[in-house]
Amino acid sequence: MENSSKSIKLFLILIILSSLLQLSKASNPLTKLRFDVKNGEFRILQVADMHYGDGKMTPCEDVLPDQMSTCSDLNTTDFIIRMIHKEKPHLIVFTGDNIFGFDAKDAVKSMNAAFAPAISSNIPWTAILGNHDQESTLSREGVMKHIVGMKNTLSQLNPPDIPDIDGFGNYNLEVHGIEGSKLANKSVLNLYFLDSGDYSTVPSIPGYGWIKPSQQFWFQRTSKKLKRTYSKKAPAPGLAYFHIPLPEYANFDSSNFTGVRQEGISSASINSGFFTTVVEAGDVKAVFAGHDHINDFCGKLMDINLCYAGGFGYHAYGKAGWSRRARMVVASLEKTGKGGWGAVKSIKTWKRLDDEHLTTIDTQVLWRKSSAGARRKKPIGHQ
Repeated sequence: MENSSKSIKLFLILIILSSLLQLSKASNPLTKLRFDVKNGEFRILQVADMHYGDGKMTPCEDVLPDQMSTCSDLNTTDFIIRMIHKEKPHLIVFTGDNIFGFDAKDAVKSMNAAFAPAISSNIPWTAILGNHDQESTLSREGVMKHIVGMKNTLSQLNPPDIPDIDGFGNYNLEVHGIEGSKLANKSVLNLYFLDSGDYSTVPSIPGYGWIKPSQQFWFQRTSKKLKRTYSKKAPAPGLAYFHIPLPEYANFDSSNFTGVRQEGISSASINSGFFTTVVEAGDVKAVFAGHDHINDFCGKLMDINLCYAGGFGYHAYGKAGWSRRARMVVASLEKTGKGGWGAVKSIKTWKRLDDEHLTTIDTQVLWRKSSAGARRKKPIGHQ
């Protein structure tokens, strides 16, 4: 009886999604992101490593024995729907390995099913590539081109003025201030998306890909441009999203991060220097990766938060009894003296587990705006 009720529930989910998709065809995607006028928030849902295959025919990995008979990609779909309804995000970010190419007979059909909850919600969404997305029937470029053409997405193939940039899916989005405020036409929160590659194409360098010099040049140039247009005093805070973690994620242990580390850091075997590039730019306050499914920690290094989302998808490897999870990031604006809204004052994060109550864990403040006059020179040492 229990298995039958679960099957009926999943069948109803598919019917609802199908009808919502038909309704969404008449909707135009939102082209300008903006903070919520009611509460001064901008809410981002990160979905990492869905590993979507062929829907109900694709079994789950690493779940408890009593879950195996009824568990499939549809559990991943159900989790996204529940998260959207619970958190009401303003943007959904898919950080790669959205499909598991080897088990997806048709990449287009798999992507359409994987992103269906985001599309039907009419919430703007973005996606970047992982190391498995291109292993089905489309190349890496083909996968990203299909994503860019989907409904309600703000994903972009690449910056049009840098045709020779490495990878596919390098772009930035601006989140503007409250309509009617002094910052209505300025980006008060900058979002960077980069393709961290799949696997090394250099014979002498084994392992995973990395963020290349051409991408770092684009990031530096974009960061400088955004800083010039925002303020001469301090840049608007930024967040960066990519799939493969940086080597610097290995700097943490249980004494200096929030969350868990249950596997090694599967970064590239060389250090491309992107962390240094981010530190030098000075605007990015946190970076978010996936790839290592049973790591979900956030740690701070040189004032940059390095965060994992934790594994989301049920066809991805995980740990039986350890709930799939998603990461929320919420940026909040400061109140001005006249009751209006100003610049970003803080950025918080937490995770939700795919359990009965979508339990919230590991709430933490990633960044808080310094008070005026609070900065003072730090002594380098004593003589």
